[in-house]
Amino acid sequence: MDGWKRGRSASPTWCWADGRGMAYPEKAHELLEFPILLCNQSLFSGDQGKGVGIGAQEELSGRCQRPGGSKTNSSWPRLLPRHSTMHLLGPSLLLLEYLAFSDSAWNFRHPKTLYAWDGACVWIPCTYSSVKGGGHTLDNLTVYHNFTYDKKTKHYNGTILYNKSLKTKESTPSQERVQFLGNNRNNCTLLINPVKVNDSGLLGLRVTSGTDKWMASLNLSISESAPQPHIELHQEIREDQEVTVTCSLNFACRDYQVHLQWSLEGSVTTSTILSPEMVTTQSHLSFQPKWTHDGKNLTCQLWDPMKQRILSEKTVLLEVKHAPKLEIQVSPQEAIVTEGESVTMRCQVISSNPPHWSVSWFKDRTKLKEEGTTLVLPEVTRTMSGQYTCQVSNDVGSRQSDVVDLQVHYPPEPSWVQLSPSSIKEGVTVELTCMSVANPPPANYTWYFNEQEIPGKNGRTFQIPQVLVKHAGRYSCLAENSLGPGSVDREADLNVQYPPKGVTTVIQNPTPIREGDSVTLSCTFNSSNPRVTRYNWNSPGSQDHTSQKLTIQKVTWDAQPVKCEACNQWCSWSPSVNLNVLYAPRDVNIQISPNTEIQSEKRVLLQCQYSSSRPADVHFFWKKDGSLLKEGKTLTFGQIFPEDSGTYHCLVNNSIGQTSSKAYELQVLYAPRRLRVSISPKDGVVEGKTAVLTCESDANPPISHYDWFDGKNQDLHYYGQMLRLEPVKLQHAGSYWCRGTNRLGQSQSPPTTLTVYYSAATISRRAALGVGFCLAIFLLAIWGVKLQRSWKRIQRQQGLQESSSGQSFFVRNLKARRTPQAERPASLGCYNPVMEDAVSYATLSFPLGETDTRRLRDAGSSEMREIPPSREDRVTYAVVQNCQVADYENVTPEVLDDEGIHYSELVHFGNGKRALAQEGVEYVTLKH
Repeated sequence: MDGWKRGRSASPTWCWADGRGMAYPEKAHELLEFPILLCNQSLFSGDQGKGVGIGAQEELSGRCQRPGGSKTNSSWPRLLPRHSTMHLLGPSLLLLEYLAFSDSAWNFRHPKTLYAWDGACVWIPCTYSSVKGGGHTLDNLTVYHNFTYDKKTKHYNGTILYNKSLKTKESTPSQERVQFLGNNRNNCTLLINPVKVNDSGLLGLRVTSGTDKWMASLNLSISESAPQPHIELHQEIREDQEVTVTCSLNFACRDYQVHLQWSLEGSVTTSTILSPEMVTTQSHLSFQPKWTHDGKNLTCQLWDPMKQRILSEKTVLLEVKHAPKLEIQVSPQEAIVTEGESVTMRCQVISSNPPHWSVSWFKDRTKLKEEGTTLVLPEVTRTMSGQYTCQVSNDVGSRQSDVVDLQVHYPPEPSWVQLSPSSIKEGVTVELTCMSVANPPPANYTWYFNEQEIPGKNGRTFQIPQVLVKHAGRYSCLAENSLGPGSVDREADLNVQYPPKGVTTVIQNPTPIREGDSVTLSCTFNSSNPRVTRYNWNSPGSQDHTSQKLTIQKVTWDAQPVKCEACNQWCSWSPSVNLNVLYAPRDVNIQISPNTEIQSEKRVLLQCQYSSSRPADVHFFWKKDGSLLKEGKTLTFGQIFPEDSGTYHCLVNNSIGQTSSKAYELQVLYAPRRLRVSISPKDGVVEGKTAVLTCESDANPPISHYDWFDGKNQDLHYYGQMLRLEPVKLQHAGSYWCRGTNRLGQSQSPPTTLTVYYSAATISRRAALGVGFCLAIFLLAIWGVKLQRSWKRIQRQQGLQESSSGQSFFVRNLKARRTPQAERPASLGCYNPVMEDAVSYATLSFPLGETDTRRLRDAGSSEMREIPPSREDRVTYAVVQNCQVADYENVTPEVLDDEGIHYSELVHFGNGKRALAQEGVEYVTLKH
């Protein structure tokens, strides 16, 4: 048996074949020496045909014993005992399994039984597969009806309903009723249309694929008429709980349409299933059952839409669980009685599933002590009027009956009058209502005012549209119904109320009121109902707003009109009273024209304004900087000047007092003027210190831009108010002036001189230069004497005449050393503007020599008389600093370093004539 389990998922079992769902392998009969029948449960729809049933039917007659013990063949041999059979079958079963499952094993899936009726059709959904796997296709398909197996010929016999070669597509002539709807790979679906009653029985599907052969069988159950559908109820049915009922029929064919319809309304869904596992048509009805459905029939009909007739139907009885259904029967039937009569009520149960088990009574939703199906009220009173119900319970729940409204009639009770509104104000609408309890309600009313009948008033209510004081009084009414009139219980007092009337505000001060005085006022009225309980005032400055009198401490100049309000339940205002407070002029201010900026020499008008004054007679005055200017409302300037700037006040007075305006600052705008330059320190500054020059001015608006210039009117390109020189140099000495500019114009100051004093270092340096200069003069004098002597000797030797008044010569300064170019000052500073570009001269006087004396003697006495006795030979030396070699055209020093050359010209001052110089003298021209 383990071999069976390994070979297939479902093990074969010993059974009797019932002729349905069997498969017959072709080689099984050759292996067995005795009849054996194996039925595999998986051939049926439950196992979907995954196993293969094998038997010795081909060797025998091909029939198995049917259910119930009947045999299809009387010659069926007797089976061996179980232990003997199992002993003999052991090796054979293993071989049979190998041959059956390995060579020609097929899996067929189809319904085991199909149902239909005469004239309908049968749709056979069928699928197949080869155990060997893909690649196996069918070659031929034969459909047998009630087939048998012939062991001699090893073929099946029976009525052939369909035969078709799937390769050549040839089929038998009878195939017009049987149609193959599948293919040669996996689908073996068939259609028999129409189907007949004699088609019932065993149907075999004989397939071949190469050398493999197989037979699959199923049962057809064809009835003469359509079978009844089947109705399923899956739950207990309760009232108002949705339930679903299913009607099913084991039939479905696409070429024969049928409908399932219900006898009750509800939501219906229909489904048709055509599959190898199931062939059925179902209809689902969903509805909410009512208690009236209890005991009713529910029918499902099979309807043929083509023939428009009912083929079959199925009916079930509905049992709907519900609470009791009730109704009340009352006597008298109208439930209307007169006080003192009797009433009987019966609670009748119309339906109850399951049966009821209790009955209760309620009046106005309050449970009564009485129980049972009958309620008796022997002598009713007016208090017994109300709504009556009965309640019955069972296992499902409780249910109350409809309401019975019991009316007990009685005459009107004593009546009284209701006023609306309760508090009645004069002028409102008043409604009077007669209150009286009666059943039936009163149909007629009689009204009285101060015990006098009011004609024309017979309704339950009447209105006074606008109530007046004259309507105040006592009102009563009398009600009457069908049982008779009632009586008067009590009267209603109509009290007409109204707010205070004639309210007036009275000023108790006898004299005129001035600003700051205390004022007392009183609130009076003529009448009021109810009485006045409080007062209100509209004055914000008062202390108490609820008393009849009002005192205002220090009344203001702008006190508003005062009025009072007298109140009871309502309030009435008095007319307003003006206090007429006297006060000095208010809101004094100055208005200027033009109201834009004021420029010098323009016309300006100042006006004095005020907002109010009581009394209105006023006078105007003007003040400037606290001093009185003039009287009048207007202050006029034909041409205004900067001196008119200042603080102005306008004063306005009346008989009560005087009021001054706020100070008005009058500013006159003008261009800069009166500019001057101030120097700090003002007595001069020492070289190397700091000098601050300030441009002082008078301007409005202030100067926005300054310009500075020196004494030569050269722009210093400085634009601040203060010019700072730090450190001061000698060349800074001189005059300075400034120019100021604002948006109205510009002006300039006169020049101011800045004096710069030498510093101690400069004085020492210049003293040293002076000493050096004197020493140089002294040396030049010595050299001059030597030169004079030498000159005279040369003159004597050459016989030259006296030189002309101007001879130029040069002397080389042997000790002079050229200052390196890098050490020279970049520029020669100007220490004083007077000494700038000046040349220093020195004059030397020489005594007369022998030559001169002799020459003078030779000249004669006349010449002597022309030369004054005090004549001296003077020589003037000019010292020049040679800065560049190229400055001299014809003087080239022998030594480049010796660039300091002293030039001298001998000048003889006197009136004597000089001899002409020899033409052989060369002159040196100095170009500087």
